[in-house]
Amino acid sequence: MADLPKTLFAMDPVFTPQLFPEPLMRRLGAVLDIDPGTVVERFDGPGSDEALANVEVIVSGWGAPALDAAVLDRAPRLRAVLHAAGSVKGHVSAEVWARGIEVTSAAGANALPVAEYTLGAILMAGKGIFNLRERFRSERSFELGYIHPEVGNFGVRVGLIGASAIGRRVIELLRPFDFEVLLADPYVSEHEAAELGVELVDLDHLVSQAAVVSVHAPDLPETRHLINAERLAAMKDGTVLVNTSRGRLVDTDALVAELRTGRLAAVLDVTHPEPPPHDSALFDLPNVFMTPHVAGSQGNELARMGLFMVEEAERLAAGLPLAHRVDPELLGRRA
Repeated sequence: MADLPKTLFAMDPVFTPQLFPEPLMRRLGAVLDIDPGTVVERFDGPGSDEALANVEVIVSGWGAPALDAAVLDRAPRLRAVLHAAGSVKGHVSAEVWARGIEVTSAAGANALPVAEYTLGAILMAGKGIFNLRERFRSERSFELGYIHPEVGNFGVRVGLIGASAIGRRVIELLRPFDFEVLLADPYVSEHEAAELGVELVDLDHLVSQAAVVSVHAPDLPETRHLINAERLAAMKDGTVLVNTSRGRLVDTDALVAELRTGRLAAVLDVTHPEPPPHDSALFDLPNVFMTPHVAGSQGNELARMGLFMVEEAERLAAGLPLAHRVDPELLGRRA
């Protein structure tokens, strides 16, 4: 153990056993000198000076304390942060990058269930689930064998806003189906879009042409209300808006106004505010399918995020490049 890198868990301890169940904890302990029973939520508690003085690797997660200059001054040997969650913006300061500390994240692992949720929403939206569910609920009967001419997923135009890790995974999942995929992303070139197998368009064109509009852009000041009243009004009758990104990207008041007309439908895993007020129309409108922020990793899916970081620890121990290294140059335009 003496030759293994001294390592410290830094996160809300409730998540540690979910991220690293016993088989993964064994693998982690084979390449890192880490105490599974010691999980710090603060760097100013008893014994923190000694722990930081020796730590070479921090395995962080949700609830991790900030790694600012003052903390890093007390951790002169720190060389890697393995973040078993998504964004590192909440605890990794600019000083981490300035000191050459490597940072890796399980954001790619968290992208998978969000993309799967999105695929399910797109497929169900194409089958007209909102109107047909309500009609069936009201009439309590249907004509067996009747073909609904207004639904179906053959040749449907799907618009994706943002080629984020999640957006790109959605593109992959859509490939086996007969969709026409539009993409709006100012950072993607025509060449890259062609490689992804999508048609690159501007956002206003996308919202006016797609039957399903799915939001995968990051929550940044410039993306607040990216989907505003004007863009909602530009959507065709029957368009379904899917949001698994962040609620602030959609103007909630404008969305509710459009939904009240029955012209659009929405699948919302996120809202702003979150959760919505108790009297929000989003709870009652028949053309809304709303879930409580569950598209990301849940239950046993957390272990996939832990697995990503265990594999990174094994690469670190073997002297190999990290596979999920966070690029600080791209942080400004990511969640």
